[in-house]
Amino acid sequence: MEKIEGAGKSSGVNLFSPPVLVAAGVLVGIVVAVVIYKSMCYVSTDDAFIDGDVVAVSPKVSAHVLNVLVDDNQAVMAGTALVDLDPRDFEVRVAMAAADLEAARAEDDQAQQDAVRYGKLSETDEVSKQQMDRAVLRARTAAAKVSSAEAALQKAKLDLSYTKIVSPAAGHVARKAVEVGSFVQPGQALMAVVSDKKWVVANFKETQLTRIHPGQSVSISVDTYPGKVWIGHVDSIQRGTGSRFSLFPPENAAGNYVKVVQRVPVKIVFDEVPQERHPLSVGMSVVPEVRVR
Repeated sequence: MEKIEGAGKSSGVNLFSPPVLVAAGVLVGIVVAVVIYKSMCYVSTDDAFIDGDVVAVSPKVSAHVLNVLVDDNQAVMAGTALVDLDPRDFEVRVAMAAADLEAARAEDDQAQQDAVRYGKLSETDEVSKQQMDRAVLRARTAAAKVSSAEAALQKAKLDLSYTKIVSPAAGHVARKAVEVGSFVQPGQALMAVVSDKKWVVANFKETQLTRIHPGQSVSISVDTYPGKVWIGHVDSIQRGTGSRFSLFPPENAAGNYVKVVQRVPVKIVFDEVPQERHPLSVGMSVVPEVRVR
């Protein structure tokens, strides 16, 4: 039987040959060097989120809803009309307050004229001092009624202006909970406006805060947009851990104590305005890397 030439020889690459071992060692060294460099120069956490102002919109007067002028997720500017309330009751109150003011002014004019007339008569002793004092008192009372009527008219006009509910800030409408015909009351949440101004709240471990200071540069990656990196900086560090400001702070003095590494919120602001094609929503997960060296 004829032998096949080369049989028994390995046709693969020898993984334990010196060149392969050298290349693997170089690769491992590079990876270790990169990890050490990043650990020395950067501090990061995945416990971080987009935050921003969320303004609740509520009425200041009780009335029926006449018109709802916006929809969910709609962009609005500060002062944009959101909801119209039925103004008819308030228009009547303004008219009544204006009429009361006119009556108060007429009464005040008469009282002031009487006070002047009694003053001249008192100089010749044609009226008693008691009558003069009553005339002055009526004049003062009439003047006070005018001031009260003016305040009532101003209040009625102010209530009428509250029937036009406008956006308190520029942003986007969220959680709209009002429909035409609904009866709303002061303090009732109609919707929320999420402000366009956003920042990052990163909960770093307390052991990481040693090298973090306000002003340091931060690279911000958002989970929603892989590959996109924003540049920001550390704005401030909260003077209290997250657990200390929770609804039920831990009572370490009660029972057995177990030491747990605490996390401290750090506010990071963007150096660039987020583009419209990469909108940022409150609550999005981010990974900030703070350059500490």
